[in-house]
Amino acid sequence: MSDYYNAFEISPVPAPGPDAVAPELYRGIYGMPAFVRIPTNDLAASVDFWTRGLGFFELFGIPGTLVHLRRWAFQDVLLVAGEDVPERAPSLTVNFACVLNQVDEIVDAVRALDADAVDGPRDTPWNTRDVEVLTPERTRVVFTAAKQWDPESQEARNLAAVGITAPESDGGEG
Repeated sequence: MSDYYNAFEISPVPAPGPDAVAPELYRGIYGMPAFVRIPTNDLAASVDFWTRGLGFFELFGIPGTLVHLRRWAFQDVLLVAGEDVPERAPSLTVNFACVLNQVDEIVDAVRALDADAVDGPRDTPWNTRDVEVLTPERTRVVFTAAKQWDPESQEARNLAAVGITAPESDGGEG
């Protein structure tokens, strides 16, 4: 028996595949199971970058103090004004799910704002395509999209080695 099970029905992230469609932006209110709090020296510039470059929207704000941003359900970011931001090293790394057809859109949108802020996209050994963005407040944001499952691929062999197999084979997540 496997410790892994298919739980896509409780996630806003669609199952991987060539026709995967990103869910709508989620404007509902819920108790947030997790969120990131990111300090910024320039709240307006940070909100602009996150909304125009990364596809978030402003759920609500407290003027001059805080802006609550969101993309999909459970992808919440609180930008907090007036806190010191490191000048060199990234202050935080956070990962967000996306679908494959959004990777190039994110790259293009961020490059239009700051060509040096994007690294990638690149394919990973665990069957995703990732793009890394460094935001104005020095947060490293990684968008990761699951690639279509190919049981003959090296990525599938990598995952099978740790007990994760294709959803069709035993209900394991892949």
